[in-house]
Amino acid sequence: MDNTKASSVVKVLSEALPYLQKLNGKTIVIKYGGNAMTDKDLKLGFARDIVLLKQVGVNPVVVHGGGPQIAELLERVGKESKFIQGMRVTDTETMDIVEMVLGGLVNKSIVTMINQQGGRAVGLTGKDGSLIRAHKMHLPPDADKPSELIDLGHVGEVDTIDPSVVSMLDDDNFIPVIAPIGVGVNGESYNINADLVAGKLATVLGAEKLLLLTNTVGILDKQDNLLTGLSTKEVDGYISDGTIHGGMLPKVNCALDAVKSGVKTSHIIDGRVEHAVLLELLTDEGVGTLLKG
Repeated sequence: MDNTKASSVVKVLSEALPYLQKLNGKTIVIKYGGNAMTDKDLKLGFARDIVLLKQVGVNPVVVHGGGPQIAELLERVGKESKFIQGMRVTDTETMDIVEMVLGGLVNKSIVTMINQQGGRAVGLTGKDGSLIRAHKMHLPPDADKPSELIDLGHVGEVDTIDPSVVSMLDDDNFIPVIAPIGVGVNGESYNINADLVAGKLATVLGAEKLLLLTNTVGILDKQDNLLTGLSTKEVDGYISDGTIHGGMLPKVNCALDAVKSGVKTSHIIDGRVEHAVLLELLTDEGVGTLLKG
Protein backbone atom coordinates (compact mmCIF):
# COMPACT_ATOMS: atom_id res chain seq x y z
CA MET A 1 0.00 0.00 0.00
CA ASP A 2 1.47 3.37 -1.01
CA ASN A 3 1.77 6.21 1.49
CA THR A 4 -1.09 8.26 0.00
CA LYS A 5 -3.55 5.38 0.18
CA ALA A 6 -2.36 4.42 3.67
CA SER A 7 -2.82 7.99 4.86
CA SER A 8 -6.35 8.06 3.45
CA VAL A 9 -7.29 4.80 5.18
CA VAL A 10 -5.89 6.00 8.51
CA LYS A 11 -7.81 9.29 8.19
CA VAL A 12 -11.09 7.43 7.63
CA LEU A 13 -10.52 5.08 10.57
CA SER A 14 -9.48 7.94 12.86
CA GLU A 15 -12.58 9.94 11.91
CA ALA A 16 -14.80 6.95 12.69
CA LEU A 17 -13.26 6.22 16.13
CA PRO A 18 -15.16 8.79 18.25
CA TYR A 19 -18.45 7.80 16.61
CA LEU A 20 -17.77 4.10 17.29
CA GLN A 21 -16.95 4.87 20.92
CA LYS A 22 -20.17 6.83 21.34
CA LEU A 23 -22.31 4.13 19.70
CA ASN A 24 -20.78 1.15 21.50
CA GLY A 25 -23.56 -0.83 23.19
CA LYS A 26 -26.27 1.46 21.77
CA THR A 27 -29.30 0.44 19.69
CA ILE A 28 -29.82 1.81 16.18
CA VAL A 29 -33.16 1.21 14.43
CA ILE A 30 -32.89 1.29 10.65
CA LYS A 31 -35.84 1.42 8.27
CA TYR A 32 -34.65 -0.34 5.11
CA GLY A 33 -36.42 0.42 1.84
CA GLY A 34 -36.29 2.14 -1.53
CA ASN A 35 -33.44 1.60 -4.00
CA ALA A 36 -31.26 0.18 -1.24
CA MET A 37 -33.58 -2.86 -1.23
CA THR A 38 -33.57 -3.46 -4.99
CA ASP A 39 -30.13 -2.53 -6.37
CA LYS A 40 -27.66 -5.46 -6.12
CA ASP A 41 -24.62 -3.40 -5.07
CA LEU A 42 -26.61 -1.32 -2.59
CA LYS A 43 -28.08 -4.47 -1.03
CA LEU A 44 -24.62 -5.94 -0.57
CA GLY A 45 -23.31 -2.68 0.90
CA PHE A 46 -26.23 -2.47 3.32
CA ALA A 47 -25.69 -6.04 4.56
CA ARG A 48 -22.00 -5.39 5.13
CA ASP A 49 -22.77 -2.16 7.00
CA ILE A 50 -25.15 -3.97 9.34
CA VAL A 51 -22.68 -6.79 10.03
CA LEU A 52 -19.84 -4.34 10.68
CA LEU A 53 -21.96 -2.34 13.15
CA LYS A 54 -22.81 -5.48 15.10
CA GLN A 55 -19.18 -6.57 15.04
CA VAL A 56 -17.97 -3.33 16.64
CA GLY A 57 -20.53 -3.37 19.45
CA VAL A 58 -23.56 -1.54 18.03
CA ASN A 59 -27.01 -3.20 18.12
CA PRO A 60 -28.69 -2.65 14.74
CA VAL A 61 -32.39 -3.48 14.42
CA VAL A 62 -33.73 -3.56 10.85
CA VAL A 63 -37.36 -2.80 9.92
CA HIS A 64 -38.12 -3.25 6.23
CA GLY A 65 -40.81 -2.36 3.73
CA GLY A 66 -41.67 -4.15 0.50
CA GLY A 67 -44.25 -2.17 -1.48
CA PRO A 68 -42.80 -2.87 -4.96
CA GLN A 69 -42.51 -6.59 -4.22
CA ILE A 70 -46.12 -6.70 -3.01
CA ALA A 71 -47.30 -4.88 -6.14
CA GLU A 72 -45.37 -7.30 -8.36
CA LEU A 73 -46.93 -10.40 -6.81
CA LEU A 74 -50.42 -8.89 -6.85
CA GLU A 75 -49.99 -8.21 -10.56
CA ARG A 76 -48.80 -11.77 -11.16
CA VAL A 77 -51.95 -13.20 -9.56
CA GLY A 78 -54.14 -10.76 -11.48
CA LYS A 79 -55.16 -8.59 -8.53
CA GLU A 80 -55.23 -4.82 -8.98
CA SER A 81 -53.46 -2.59 -6.46
CA LYS A 82 -55.76 0.12 -5.12
CA PHE A 83 -54.66 3.13 -3.08
CA ILE A 84 -56.56 5.79 -1.14
CA GLN A 85 -54.61 8.82 0.07
CA GLY A 86 -51.40 6.93 -0.62
CA MET A 87 -52.44 3.91 1.48
CA ARG A 88 -52.86 0.44 -0.02
CA VAL A 89 -56.39 -0.90 0.33
CA THR A 90 -55.83 -4.33 1.86
CA ASP A 91 -58.70 -6.80 1.73
CA THR A 92 -58.30 -10.30 3.18
CA GLU A 93 -56.87 -11.78 -0.04
CA THR A 94 -54.42 -8.90 -0.41
CA MET A 95 -53.38 -9.25 3.24
CA ASP A 96 -52.52 -12.90 2.62
CA ILE A 97 -50.20 -11.80 -0.16
CA VAL A 98 -48.75 -8.94 1.92
CA GLU A 99 -47.98 -11.38 4.72
CA MET A 100 -46.45 -13.85 2.29
CA VAL A 101 -44.24 -11.20 0.69
CA LEU A 102 -43.23 -9.15 3.76
CA GLY A 103 -43.03 -11.94 6.33
CA GLY A 104 -41.68 -14.53 3.90
CA LEU A 105 -39.95 -13.61 0.66
CA VAL A 106 -38.60 -10.17 1.54
CA ASN A 107 -37.83 -10.81 5.21
CA LYS A 108 -35.98 -14.05 4.58
CA SER A 109 -34.02 -12.60 1.66
CA ILE A 110 -32.72 -9.81 3.93
CA VAL A 111 -31.90 -12.32 6.67
CA THR A 112 -30.01 -14.50 4.19
CA MET A 113 -28.15 -11.52 2.76
CA ILE A 114 -26.91 -10.41 6.20
CA ASN A 115 -25.99 -13.95 7.19
CA GLN A 116 -23.99 -14.43 4.01
CA GLN A 117 -21.86 -11.46 5.05
CA GLY A 118 -21.07 -13.07 8.40
CA GLY A 119 -23.95 -11.76 10.53
CA ARG A 120 -26.47 -13.69 12.62
CA ALA A 121 -29.81 -12.26 11.51
CA VAL A 122 -33.20 -13.53 12.66
CA GLY A 123 -36.41 -12.65 10.82
CA LEU A 124 -39.58 -11.64 12.67
CA THR A 125 -42.97 -10.18 11.99
CA GLY A 126 -44.92 -8.18 14.53
CA LYS A 127 -46.92 -11.34 15.24
CA ASP A 128 -43.90 -13.15 16.69
CA GLY A 129 -43.97 -12.90 20.48
CA SER A 130 -46.87 -10.43 20.06
CA LEU A 131 -44.20 -7.88 19.19
CA ILE A 132 -46.60 -5.41 17.53
CA ARG A 133 -50.19 -5.12 18.74
CA ALA A 134 -52.33 -3.20 16.26
CA HIS A 135 -55.83 -2.08 15.37
CA LYS A 136 -57.58 -1.22 12.12
CA MET A 137 -56.77 2.18 10.63
CA HIS A 138 -59.59 4.37 9.33
CA LEU A 139 -58.92 7.45 7.24
CA PRO A 140 -60.95 10.63 7.80
CA PRO A 141 -64.08 10.93 5.62
CA ASP A 142 -63.79 12.52 2.20
CA ALA A 143 -65.91 15.39 0.91
CA ASP A 144 -68.33 13.12 -0.98
CA LYS A 145 -69.23 11.10 2.13
CA PRO A 146 -68.49 13.35 5.13
CA SER A 147 -70.20 11.05 7.62
CA GLU A 148 -68.28 7.86 6.71
CA LEU A 149 -64.77 6.91 7.79
CA ILE A 150 -62.72 5.31 5.00
CA ASP A 151 -62.09 1.61 5.65
CA LEU A 152 -58.78 0.37 4.21
CA GLY A 153 -59.27 -3.24 5.27
CA HIS A 154 -56.26 -4.84 6.96
CA VAL A 155 -54.24 -1.63 7.25
CA GLY A 156 -53.26 -1.06 10.84
CA GLU A 157 -51.95 1.37 13.39
CA VAL A 158 -49.64 0.44 16.26
CA ASP A 159 -51.24 0.04 19.69
CA THR A 160 -48.27 -1.29 21.64
CA ILE A 161 -44.84 -2.78 21.02
CA ASP A 162 -43.38 -5.41 23.34
CA PRO A 163 -39.61 -5.17 22.78
CA SER A 164 -38.64 -8.21 24.88
CA VAL A 165 -38.04 -10.56 21.93
CA VAL A 166 -35.94 -7.90 20.16
CA SER A 167 -33.93 -7.19 23.30
CA MET A 168 -33.34 -10.91 23.82
CA LEU A 169 -31.98 -11.28 20.28
CA ASP A 170 -29.75 -8.23 20.70
CA ASP A 171 -28.36 -9.59 23.96
CA ASP A 172 -27.58 -12.95 22.31
CA ASN A 173 -25.67 -11.23 19.50
CA PHE A 174 -28.36 -11.70 16.84
CA ILE A 175 -29.58 -9.02 14.42
CA PRO A 176 -33.39 -8.67 14.37
CA VAL A 177 -34.98 -8.11 10.95
CA ILE A 178 -38.63 -7.12 11.33
CA ALA A 179 -41.51 -7.11 8.84
CA PRO A 180 -44.14 -4.43 9.68
CA ILE A 181 -47.09 -6.78 10.23
CA GLY A 182 -49.09 -6.32 13.41
CA VAL A 183 -51.57 -8.56 15.20
CA GLY A 184 -55.04 -7.59 16.38
CA VAL A 185 -56.89 -8.63 19.53
CA ASN A 186 -58.50 -11.56 17.67
CA GLY A 187 -55.31 -12.67 15.95
CA GLU A 188 -56.01 -10.84 12.69
CA SER A 189 -53.06 -9.50 10.67
CA TYR A 190 -52.50 -5.84 9.85
CA ASN A 191 -50.21 -4.24 7.29
CA ILE A 192 -48.51 -1.23 8.91
CA ASN A 193 -46.35 1.52 7.41
CA ALA A 194 -42.71 0.51 7.95
CA ASP A 195 -41.57 4.05 8.84
CA LEU A 196 -44.16 4.20 11.63
CA VAL A 197 -43.12 0.81 12.99
CA ALA A 198 -39.45 1.80 12.92
CA GLY A 199 -40.19 5.06 14.75
CA LYS A 200 -42.34 3.43 17.43
CA LEU A 201 -39.82 0.62 17.89
CA ALA A 202 -36.94 3.09 18.25
CA THR A 203 -38.89 4.90 20.98
CA VAL A 204 -39.78 1.73 22.91
CA LEU A 205 -36.23 0.37 22.69
CA GLY A 206 -34.74 3.66 23.86
CA ALA A 207 -32.67 3.74 20.69
CA GLU A 208 -29.79 6.12 20.26
CA LYS A 209 -30.71 6.74 16.62
CA LEU A 210 -33.45 6.13 14.06
CA LEU A 211 -32.31 5.92 10.42
CA LEU A 212 -34.85 6.12 7.58
CA LEU A 213 -33.40 5.14 4.21
CA THR A 214 -35.08 6.97 1.32
CA ASN A 215 -34.68 7.68 -2.37
CA THR A 216 -33.96 11.37 -1.72
CA VAL A 217 -30.92 13.25 -0.43
CA GLY A 218 -32.83 14.35 2.69
CA ILE A 219 -34.85 17.41 3.65
CA LEU A 220 -34.39 20.30 1.23
CA ASP A 221 -35.11 24.01 1.68
CA LYS A 222 -37.05 26.00 -0.90
CA GLN A 223 -33.85 26.52 -2.92
CA ASP A 224 -33.21 22.73 -2.94
CA ASN A 225 -30.29 22.97 -0.52
CA LEU A 226 -29.87 20.07 1.91
CA LEU A 227 -30.89 20.88 5.48
CA THR A 228 -29.27 19.02 8.37
CA GLY A 229 -28.60 19.40 12.07
CA LEU A 230 -32.20 20.52 12.53
CA SER A 231 -33.89 20.95 15.90
CA THR A 232 -37.48 19.84 16.43
CA LYS A 233 -38.48 23.52 16.60
CA GLU A 234 -36.87 24.23 13.24
CA VAL A 235 -38.56 21.22 11.65
CA ASP A 236 -41.95 22.32 13.01
CA GLY A 237 -41.29 25.71 11.40
CA TYR A 238 -40.41 24.19 8.03
CA ILE A 239 -43.62 22.16 8.14
CA SER A 240 -45.67 25.23 9.02
CA ASP A 241 -44.27 27.36 6.18
CA GLY A 242 -44.67 24.60 3.60
CA THR A 243 -40.95 23.91 3.03
CA ILE A 244 -41.57 20.32 4.08
CA HIS A 245 -44.62 19.02 2.24
CA GLY A 246 -46.07 16.24 0.11
CA GLY A 247 -44.57 12.77 0.26
CA MET A 248 -41.75 13.83 2.57
CA LEU A 249 -44.14 15.00 5.28
CA PRO A 250 -45.14 11.58 6.74
CA LYS A 251 -41.50 10.47 6.89
CA VAL A 252 -40.41 13.70 8.58
CA ASN A 253 -43.28 13.47 11.07
CA CYS A 254 -42.21 9.93 11.92
CA ALA A 255 -38.60 11.05 12.50
CA LEU A 256 -39.81 14.07 14.46
CA ASP A 257 -42.12 12.03 16.71
CA ALA A 258 -39.26 9.65 17.54
CA VAL A 259 -36.99 12.49 18.67
CA LYS A 260 -39.77 14.13 20.67
CA SER A 261 -40.37 10.75 22.34
CA GLY A 262 -36.79 10.28 23.53
CA VAL A 263 -34.75 8.94 20.60
CA LYS A 264 -31.49 10.96 20.59
CA THR A 265 -31.42 11.69 16.85
CA SER A 266 -33.33 10.73 13.70
CA HIS A 267 -31.70 10.63 10.29
CA ILE A 268 -33.36 10.74 6.87
CA ILE A 269 -30.64 9.46 4.58
CA ASP A 270 -30.08 8.78 0.90
CA GLY A 271 -30.24 5.02 0.46
CA ARG A 272 -29.08 5.38 -3.15
CA VAL A 273 -25.56 6.06 -1.84
CA GLU A 274 -23.48 2.93 -1.34
CA HIS A 275 -22.71 2.29 2.36
CA ALA A 276 -25.07 5.13 3.31
CA VAL A 277 -25.55 3.74 6.83
CA LEU A 278 -21.85 3.79 7.70
CA LEU A 279 -21.30 7.15 6.02
CA GLU A 280 -24.09 8.72 8.05
CA LEU A 281 -23.12 7.17 11.37
CA LEU A 282 -19.33 7.26 11.24
CA THR A 283 -18.29 10.32 9.24
CA ASP A 284 -18.46 14.06 9.86
CA GLU A 285 -20.39 14.92 6.68
CA GLY A 286 -22.98 12.13 6.53
CA VAL A 287 -25.40 11.55 3.65
CA GLY A 288 -28.71 13.08 4.71
CA THR A 289 -30.61 15.14 7.23
CA LEU A 290 -30.11 14.81 11.00
CA LEU A 291 -32.92 15.78 13.37
CA LYS A 292 -32.21 16.35 17.04
CA GLY A 293 -34.07 17.49 20.12
